[in-house]
Parts: sequence; C-alpha cells; structure tokens
Amino acid sequence: MQQINQRLINWASILEEETLRQAEKASRLPFIHPHIALMPDAHLGKGATVGSVIPTLGAIIPAAVGVDIGCGMAAVRTQFHRDDLRGDLSRLRTSIEQAVPLSAGAYNTKLTASARQRVDELTAQAVAAGFDPGTYAKNWALQLGTLGSGNHFIEVCHDEKDAVWLFLHSGSRGVGNKIASHHIRVAQNLMEQRRIDLPDRDLAYLEEGTDEFDAYLRELRWAQTFALVNRDEMMDRLIACVAAHTGTAVRQLERVQCHHNYTEQETHYGERVWLSRKGAINAAKGVAGLIPGSMGDASYVVVGKGNAASLNSSPHGAGRAYSRSKARKTFTREQLRTAMKGIEYRDTDAFLDEIPQAYKPIDVVMRDAADLVDIRHTLRQVVNVKGD
Repeated sequence: MQQINQRLINWASILEEETLRQAEKASRLPFIHPHIALMPDAHLGKGATVGSVIPTLGAIIPAAVGVDIGCGMAAVRTQFHRDDLRGDLSRLRTSIEQAVPLSAGAYNTKLTASARQRVDELTAQAVAAGFDPGTYAKNWALQLGTLGSGNHFIEVCHDEKDAVWLFLHSGSRGVGNKIASHHIRVAQNLMEQRRIDLPDRDLAYLEEGTDEFDAYLRELRWAQTFALVNRDEMMDRLIACVAAHTGTAVRQLERVQCHHNYTEQETHYGERVWLSRKGAINAAKGVAGLIPGSMGDASYVVVGKGNAASLNSSPHGAGRAYSRSKARKTFTREQLRTAMKGIEYRDTDAFLDEIPQAYKPIDVVMRDAADLVDIRHTLRQVVNVKGD
C-alpha cells in the first residue's frame, strides 16, 4: 500500500504516470470521503480511473461507475473432472457461440422461455422505477443473454484439482451503455449551467436530493440488475451446452456472481457514502469474488479479507498495459497463437487487442492484492469464447 496523498491510496506496483495524475484529479473533489483507493489493476479510464474505488458524500459521479453499468463476473463449479471434457472441444466452443449472441450490437432474434421470464421481471422493475428502457434501446429485451465484445468472454476452465468451472464476464450491454451515457451528459450539462469548475469534465456529478440524482439512481439500479440476470441467462445456456457435450446433466456445486462497475451505499470510516467501484469488486470479509486474468492467463476465485483502507475492495482483473490500438500495432497473430496454446479458441486476429501481453501480468496483480483477498481457486482455460 502506498499513500499518494491524504485522499489517495494505491495498491498498484505497476502504475503509469498518466493514470496516477488522473486519480489525483478525482481525489481533489470536495466530497470524497475518506480517500480513493487505487486497485492493483488500475489504468487510465474515462474521467475516473479503471480500477479505482471512489467514496462520495451526497453525490455520485456517473462516469466513475462507467458506461457498462453492472459489468461483472459469474462462475459455476460443476461435478465434472477435466478428463470428462472428452471429444472435439471445437464443437463445444461452436455450440456456445451459437447459443449466445456475440459481439457489439448482436442480440437474440427471439426470447427463450427463461429469458422471457427474466424480461418480464425487469419490465416490472422498470415500471416501478418510473422509466421505460425502450427509450434507450428499443430491442433491450433481445439483448438479454448476449455477451458483447472487448474483454467480455465465456470460458470452460479447470481449477488446481482439475474440477471443471464455467466462467463468464459481461455487463448491461447496449441499454446500460445508453443509460450511463445519458446521465453523464446530464451531469456535465448541470456543471456547465452552474459554472462549476472541474479538474475533468468527465468527473461531472449529480447531487443527492435532486431529481437528476434520483432518476440516475433508479435507472442505475435497474441496469445493475439487468447485468446480473444477463449473466444468469448466459450461464444457463452455457450449462446446457456443456451438458449436451458431456451427455450428463450439470450439477452446480457452487455459483458465484459479482459486479465490478457499480455503486452502492456502504459505511466507511464512520460515514454512509456512495461507493462507486469502477473496475473493482466487493472484498468485504468472507465475501466470495472472481478476478479474471487476460485471455490465456489464469483467473481466480477469491474471498475478501475486509481491508478497511481499501474500502473492502479488490481488483477486478489484470488491467490493461497497452491500449487496444497500440496492442494491434505491437503484437502478431502468431504471438496470440503461442499465448493460447492448449486452449480451444476462435483463431482470428480480431482478438489481437486481447492478447495476454496487452495486460498487466495477473500474478503481479494478485501479489499486490495479497492483503485484500485470499485465493480459493486458480482457474485455467480449456475453452475460450469471445466476440469480435
């Protein structure tokens, strides 16, 4: 742990100067209490640093939650041993790709029975929240059960005892992005109207007690729920694919879910604050969490230690070391093939920006997080599915 200033504490041993400057700007906001905590995977983001935990009194910064509201992880430990995954794993990968729409803008053409039930529940929640998700995305219901692109993924893994795990990463899809983008603009317009000078316009905030704050909070919570049930829907489809491949029904011995782009009210250092975790997970004592490595690297099932200085938080992944454009210019498809040796994946240069070398080494991130979480399981991929 490194004390940068009175309002900024850092756990990242690998930290770019530009990222540090960005976090320092956010720490100067008057309503930060008591400090911002930079996680080991911290890297440059929009307004607020990805891999930061931002506690605020009486205000929320929409960009400090991020545009993929509720993005997070889900994992299921099955009864299978690694040796049970016999046969052509490319067929398993293909079946998953057919069951779950991939890539940005992809969506279902119709709803499954389980998706319909989840959509009905989300519709009722939106009515109770006083808004229509269709004003943001007409096809929002068909987005449920879709993966997205970038660093979102679906994987079949095994742990250190060769138990098979099903593992995935996704968020609130296009509808969540549009909700977030709308409220970021609302906050920016309010700052301009009130002539409030900010260190970065993407740190525009909404004040508690205003209509704008209340509207954001209602829609934020709905999007967080959408993200969670989106992962549930995809996990159910993944389970069905694995059951079909093995010819055996999947028994769920353990199921873990966690957000890593979200806001909740929590008590820290004697105050009830709005805690925004942008690229961080809840690591309160005894709370289970998931920390994925990059494509081709190890991932971790963890349990929180309840570190007070970290605001009961831990990293959410490896954290980028190269921008997407720089990674594409730096690495080759052959290097990606080498990194993915022994893993069934779709062999395409579309994933060059996701090559493990484009991220911080996950073992360094986990070493930096040693006083934040305990590692319960180390997962290694057998099958990887991503969207272009």
